Amino acid sequence: MRAELTRSLHRAAAIAILIFLWVSQPVLAQTGNAADPDATAWIQIESLPSLTLGQTRAQDYARTLADVNGFDLGNGWYGILLGPYRPDEAVRRLQEYLNTGRVPRDSYLTAAGALGQRFWPVSQALPGTLAPVDDAAATTQQTPAQPRAQPAPQTTLPEETRAEALRGERLLTAEERMDLQRALHAEGVYNAGIDGAFGPGTRGAMRDWQFLRGYDGTGILTTRQRAELMEAYNAPLNSVGMERVADLDAGIAIQMPLGAVEFGYHEAPFSHYDATGSVPGAQVVLISQKGDRASLYGLYDILQTLEAVPAQGPRDRSRDAFTIEGRNARIVSFTEVTLENGEIKGFMLVWPAGDEARRERVLAEMRGSFERLPGTLDPAAGADREQRVNLVSGLEIRRPKHSRSGVFVDRTGAVMTTAEAVAQCGRITLDERFPARIIAQDNDLGLAILRPEQALAPMNVAEFDIAPPRLRGDVAVSGYSFGGVLGAPSLTFGTVADVRGPTGSNELLRLDLQTRDGDAGGPVLDLTGAVVGIVLAKSDARRLPENVSLAVNAQTVTRILGQAGLSAQRPAVGQENLPSDLLARKAIGMTALVGCWD
Repeated sequence: MRAELTRSLHRAAAIAILIFLWVSQPVLAQTGNAADPDATAWIQIESLPSLTLGQTRAQDYARTLADVNGFDLGNGWYGILLGPYRPDEAVRRLQEYLNTGRVPRDSYLTAAGALGQRFWPVSQALPGTLAPVDDAAATTQQTPAQPRAQPAPQTTLPEETRAEALRGERLLTAEERMDLQRALHAEGVYNAGIDGAFGPGTRGAMRDWQFLRGYDGTGILTTRQRAELMEAYNAPLNSVGMERVADLDAGIAIQMPLGAVEFGYHEAPFSHYDATGSVPGAQVVLISQKGDRASLYGLYDILQTLEAVPAQGPRDRSRDAFTIEGRNARIVSFTEVTLENGEIKGFMLVWPAGDEARRERVLAEMRGSFERLPGTLDPAAGADREQRVNLVSGLEIRRPKHSRSGVFVDRTGAVMTTAEAVAQCGRITLDERFPARIIAQDNDLGLAILRPEQALAPMNVAEFDIAPPRLRGDVAVSGYSFGGVLGAPSLTFGTVADVRGPTGSNELLRLDLQTRDGDAGGPVLDLTGAVVGIVLAKSDARRLPENVSLAVNAQTVTRILGQAGLSAQRPAVGQENLPSDLLARKAIGMTALVGCWD
């Protein structure tokens, strides 16, 4: 009821302003556009007590807003106004700019019938040119377009006396004073606290900065010097077009580098802002969903499986919030998410590696400006988009360089696989979750033994039959033929073509069956479920026919395990052939997915 009353009052106020502006039209004709006499309304956003301060503020606003004008208001006051607009357009723009925080909360519409001389832009002497209507700028940015560059008008601020500089300094807000300290810190001349108090430390930093720039070392910055300092400090942000975005679908408002990213699409629980190309690899993702603490923790786990969240980097999770930083040779990403009143909201910034100074400034602006608006993203948003198994709501799942198979050889989770599977890996995992390391390797035969960093409890452990398998006997290879995409190993059936390798090696078996790259390292089982060998990778040096595969026989595997201090298990005497379903269950339980990561 209160919200409806407020909206009614706003509508009534807007109507009253329109009537006022309409009846004031003859008075305003001298300042309106002669080609469009209805362009009579202005939005006044600031009044300032000095010309130099007015010029500085006009220049600041012109970086992010169109139609900025500065006028002498008389009695020593100078106004910053936007326009002129038609009355209905002015009402719409003011409401939009207030909603998105782009103008001060006390901004208002005015007929401005007696404007004095224009001081901004300096190239225009008198008011009266109708600013073009920019519907994209005036619309809440749910789907923001690439921002148009707004070159700051070239002007030279006059120098000031010490007294004038101090007067201008006293007009600074607390946040502006702290920004100056941050800028001095970035210049390397200030290392004290950011508190907005201009004590001896800050004055000394100002003096040092003045000396470095060739100014007199007074320790008091003039308006021109403050503008120069802040322009250098904000250059990283200006270069990527930082601008406030209000994504009403997600219920989030935030400063975003709109020169580097642009809105792509919604796919719950994410709003995707993809790279424009000016900063290769840049990406912003807004996160918005209803949920509880369990949902928050689940999201924390899911995000760490994504390509956009590299595995290396600090993580911090508390009861109702988490942050994740990920780094690799290509990108740096930072994710921050909080749970409040049953709503999970946050953002992810992905930035190219090697651009750290600019990334830190962009990230600080985004974290400091994050604002929760009413509502969360519709859970059905993006449901009609193409679905792929390697995507989570439009974000690519992190995948290893390659995946191979392995076989569990003891009850703590040790795995034997091929040496090729773990060659030149930055990180090795079992089942894509458990880190592992190499504890032994036989390069001549191409086998390696892995030990997980934490003990595992495999469903089954290989039982090696060291007796030569029966020639032409049936066997099955268990392996992740498709690199883990299917979620479980596959069984490929064939026969033993020879109990020696192609060159007569008595350490190898030749199999009459077709394997894929992902099968390498998997166990070769006879129909009793005993392991008679381990499949080798098909290297370019051995161009075998499609239906020919090689495996290291069980006797050799047992010897290699013993040399590494592991005891190979043996099958029970007199085992009979297993039904196909039991054979498959036994094979799958002893087969590991080995991942090789950058």
